[in-house]
Amino acid sequence: MSRMRTRFVVVHLTVITLLVVLGVRLWQVQVVRGAEFVEVATETRTRDVRVPAVRGQILDSVGRPLVRNRTALVVSVDRNRLERLPDRGSAVLARLAAVLGADPVKLKERIRPCGPKVSRPCWPGSPYQPIPVDNHVSTRQALQILERQEDFPGVTAEIQAVREYPYGSEAAQVLGYLQPVTEEELERREGLKASFSGVDLIGRDGLESVYDQELRGKTGLRRVQVDRMGKAIGVEQQEVPVAGDTLITSIDAKVQSIVEQALAGAMKKAPQADGAAGVVLDVQTGRVIAMASVPTYDPSVWIGGIAEAEYQRLLSDKAGKPLVSRAIKGTFAPGSTFKVTSVSAMVADGYPLKGTYDCPGAYMVGGRPFHNFRGIGLGPMNLHTALVKSCDTIFYRAAYEMWLRDGGRKPVPKPKDPMANMSRAYGFGKATGIDLPGESPGRIPDRNWKRNLWAATRAQNCVRGKTGYPEEKDAARAAFLKKLAYENCVEGFVWRAGDAANFSIGQGDVLVTPLQLANAYAALVGDGKVRSPRLGWALVRPDGTLVKEIKAPVIGKLPIDEETRAYIKDALSEVTSDGTAAGAFNGWPMNVVKIGGKTGTAEVYGKHDTSWFASFAPTNKPRFVVVVMVSQGGMGGSTAAPAVREIYEGIYGFGKFLTPALQEPAERLPRIKPDGTVQR
Repeated sequence: MSRMRTRFVVVHLTVITLLVVLGVRLWQVQVVRGAEFVEVATETRTRDVRVPAVRGQILDSVGRPLVRNRTALVVSVDRNRLERLPDRGSAVLARLAAVLGADPVKLKERIRPCGPKVSRPCWPGSPYQPIPVDNHVSTRQALQILERQEDFPGVTAEIQAVREYPYGSEAAQVLGYLQPVTEEELERREGLKASFSGVDLIGRDGLESVYDQELRGKTGLRRVQVDRMGKAIGVEQQEVPVAGDTLITSIDAKVQSIVEQALAGAMKKAPQADGAAGVVLDVQTGRVIAMASVPTYDPSVWIGGIAEAEYQRLLSDKAGKPLVSRAIKGTFAPGSTFKVTSVSAMVADGYPLKGTYDCPGAYMVGGRPFHNFRGIGLGPMNLHTALVKSCDTIFYRAAYEMWLRDGGRKPVPKPKDPMANMSRAYGFGKATGIDLPGESPGRIPDRNWKRNLWAATRAQNCVRGKTGYPEEKDAARAAFLKKLAYENCVEGFVWRAGDAANFSIGQGDVLVTPLQLANAYAALVGDGKVRSPRLGWALVRPDGTLVKEIKAPVIGKLPIDEETRAYIKDALSEVTSDGTAAGAFNGWPMNVVKIGGKTGTAEVYGKHDTSWFASFAPTNKPRFVVVVMVSQGGMGGSTAAPAVREIYEGIYGFGKFLTPALQEPAERLPRIKPDGTVQR
């Protein structure tokens, strides 16, 4: 009996102990960690779905769409979910490929993450977002996927907005393109993760990049109740996405097309040419009316992922690097178009504006003859004629005299550097600040630049000064390079007389972008103020409500008086009738619209000359500045100037153009109605 009692006591104690343990555990779960488990339980029965906002359009100055959206059925794959399946999603991809009529191997390649050793196609975005694999899906294909979700876990088919480019390749480098956001960007850019929908794209270049935040809008949120299988059974909470702003630009689509055609024509007329750029500015406001670069590409290649072959082509030298905008990133010697800064520097340094100067066939600079174009002497002339006829030796002499006054090879403590400082005042040697990424500052060389370059390259030059260039097949060139390397090793820091002379005519180490040159001419023939050009004109809501007007800020003022600016402008006004561009503008109705400008032919060692023409019109009250550059295009008057003439013919409706494209830049923003349509 005592044994039975003992057993009962043990059982009672065991039960009591279990009840105590259970009670303690219940207290921990309900009281101590209750809130935590409630949150976890809520998470397991709901799913937060980020709803992408419709990206804003990009319009031209009268409301024509440069970039717009079209709706499309897009099939996306959740790679992480496929990876958790026993066969890592191979069967799902095989079934999906059968529905889409695609290759399963290529589908698998599309969803693999990009990396240094992974060729395209691959996924460059975040690994935690659905990966679009087809954006041209029919309704029937989408229904096959949606109605058989058990066969397609991790696969979705949704209506999404896809970018569309009505003008094809025109202004491609200006507009930019979209690509998936990467995980690194999500972590690096504060606030991006919270506003990222998982299928949103981000601007990678051009206006799409600069105005990405405004165009992207605000992502919506849909909190969906799901069962244990993950199937949606209801919507618990919903925040409607806010569409992105519409960006109205100062680009005129018609003028843009004309510039693109003119550049393509110039390239055909100069078969050796390897690239070209054109810029049209509004003199009064600093807004960009057109900007083009050739070769170009169709930005739609980025939609839905880009093939490896096409991606490599966009980056290749053989194709001319179509991704690169030569208008803002390409740097070239400006040749005689740069002489407007040299005249300004001469007058500011005390040379008489209306004085007489000799233009011999050659001028001795530091014991070496520097020749005029083709060695032809033109006799005594004023600065007006020097610009019209493009005399070089007048500027060689002035630059040499300034160099001597600054101390020559042994400069004074604070050299004046009149020409270098004047060119910087025109905006050269620094970025204009345009609302585009990746702009080049160009290069304005001087004594400090020369010394820094020498310090950076001295070791290499000293080695080459001894070993020479055995890989160079041309013996004469190899000997020249070896001698040059030795000189740069010993005294490469010296700013020589020849450096100053070449600077004065836009040669040597001077490099500018087509946009910089256009901006400088706009300041010269306008009000003397240097502006930071703008492509964006205004941001408006889809219903037409103005959010922000974007103005081109004034960033400097030319340090020359109005008389000097008028004198230079009058001289340039005769270049098209009596100067180096007279042939290109033969027969132009100057009595209707008079055009002024300056040709430039810049020598490039081992290549054909760079062809330039910088212009403005009408000369009495300039409204347009048009600059064209053709790399390896030859003489400025024979290649670039005819292209500029074609652009003006299109703008004013002359020649083959029956109606004017613009005549005057748009002064009022296009009106967008509440329903989103544009009233023109």
